[in-house]
Amino acid sequence: MQSRSPVVAILGHVDHGKTTLLDYIRKSRIAKGEEGGITQKIGAYEVETDIKGYPINKITFIDTPGHEAFSLLRARGAHVADIAILLIDGRDSVMPQSIESISHIKAAGIPYIVVINKIDLEDVDIEKVKNDLLKYEVMVEGKGGDVPVVPLSAKTGKGVNDLLETILFISSDKKLEFDPLATPQAYIIETKKDRRGIVMSAIIKNGVLKIGDTIYADQKKARIRALIDDTGKNIQSVSPSTPFELLGFEDAPSVGSEISSLDVPLKEEVLDVVIPAEKAVFDMAAMMAVPKEEKKLALVIKSDSQGSLEAIHAALVKNEHVDILLSAVGDIHKSDIFLAKTAKAIVIGFNVKPDPETKDLARQEKVIIKTYGIIYELLDELNEVADLLQEKEEQEKHLKGEAKIIATFTIEGEKIFGVKVTKGKITAGDEVQLHRGDNLIGKMRLVSLQVRAKKVQEVKKDQESGMVFSPPLDIRVGDVVKCIL
Repeated sequence: MQSRSPVVAILGHVDHGKTTLLDYIRKSRIAKGEEGGITQKIGAYEVETDIKGYPINKITFIDTPGHEAFSLLRARGAHVADIAILLIDGRDSVMPQSIESISHIKAAGIPYIVVINKIDLEDVDIEKVKNDLLKYEVMVEGKGGDVPVVPLSAKTGKGVNDLLETILFISSDKKLEFDPLATPQAYIIETKKDRRGIVMSAIIKNGVLKIGDTIYADQKKARIRALIDDTGKNIQSVSPSTPFELLGFEDAPSVGSEISSLDVPLKEEVLDVVIPAEKAVFDMAAMMAVPKEEKKLALVIKSDSQGSLEAIHAALVKNEHVDILLSAVGDIHKSDIFLAKTAKAIVIGFNVKPDPETKDLARQEKVIIKTYGIIYELLDELNEVADLLQEKEEQEKHLKGEAKIIATFTIEGEKIFGVKVTKGKITAGDEVQLHRGDNLIGKMRLVSLQVRAKKVQEVKKDQESGMVFSPPLDIRVGDVVKCIL
C-alpha cells in the first residue's frame, strides 16, 4: 500500500468566497511547473504545500465547476471526495445554500471542515456562525462537537495555511492509501468534446491506469489512447488522487460514472419511477416503489416562506415513518435533485416550483417532484403514503409467498388460473390475498395446485402452476396473490 493525497471538495452559498479561496490557493500553492490554469483543463487541480510532518504534502481540490459534479457523484455512490469544506461568509452566516451543502456533506458521509471566510472585514461574527450551525446539527469544536473551524480571509490569505494543515491532519488520520496492483477505480468529474474527440476529466482513487488499458464507464467500453496530466503533458500512467484527462471513448459517459477495468454495470440507487414530460403527477404506487430496505419516506422539502416551512416540518416530523433530509426556503434547484437522488427521496415543493432545467434533470435522474399549494393536502397525502409504505414493509416481513396471474382457463366449468411464483413459496390450502396494483381485492383459499397436469402440494419461486381458488373472486391477468403468515 502507498499513501495518496486527499481529494477535497468545497461547498457553500453563492458569493461566500469559494472561487476566491480556490484562486488564492492555486496561485500561491501551485506545484512547480503547473501554473497555467489547471481549472480550465480539468475542473480539479493538485497543489503542493510546504507543510512538513505528514506522509504526503499534496492536496487535490475539486474546483468550483465541479460543485454539481460532486453532488452527482454522491448521488451515484462514487466517493470521489475524501474531505469536504463548508465555506461560510462570516457576515452572512448560514444561508439557504449553506444548509443544502450541509445536507450534501452529511449524505456523503465524509469528514469536513467549517471555514469562516472574510475575517478581514469588520462585521464578521465568528461566534454567531458557530451558534447558527448548531441549529443544523453541525457541532463544531468548542460547541460540543469535533468539526474543525478555520477562520480565514480568502482575499488576503490569512488563515489559508491553517486550512491546508487541517486538511493534511485529517488526511493523515484517515490513513489514505492505495494499492497500485488493485483494480483501477476512478470517477468522471467532467466530459467534453473537442478536436481530440471525447475528453473525460477524472480523478483516480485506487489502482493505476495506463495507456492501452481497456476500461468501462457508464456501460461503455474504451481503450485508453491518451492520458494528460494537470499541466497538459502526455503521460503513460496515472495514480491516485491525481486529476487527469483521458481519451479513448467513442461515446461520452455520464458525469459521475465510475471508470473500471471490469465490465460491471454501474449500480444506480434510484426510485424506479419517471416524471412525465409536463408535470410531476402524484402516483401512490410510484411513490411507494422504494427499495425493500427503505422503511421511511425520505423527503427534500422546499417552501416559499419560513413560516410555512416550519409548519410543514413540525407536522411531518411527528410521523415516525417520514425522514426529512432537508427543509429549506427557496425554489427547487438542481442541488435538491442531486440530494434526493443520493438518498432515494422525493422532492416536495410548497408554493415553489422547479425551473425547466431542474425539471429536466429530475426526469433524467428519475426523481419525483411533487408541488402543493394547500398545506393540508400536502400533509394528508404524504402522511398517507408514509403509513402505507410502513404497512407494506411490515407485510413483506411476514410474506410467505407471492405469485402473479399470467393466464386464465375454464375446464369443465371450473376456473383455473395460470400462475408464476415470484417470491417464496405457496402451499395447497393456504389462505391468500388478491391484489390489483395497490388495492386489496379480497381473500381466497388455494384449494388445488397442479404442475404439468399433476397435482402437487407446493410451488416455489420461478415455478409456474395451475391454481384453483375458492371463491375465485374477480381474478384478472396481472393480479397478484400473496400468502401472509
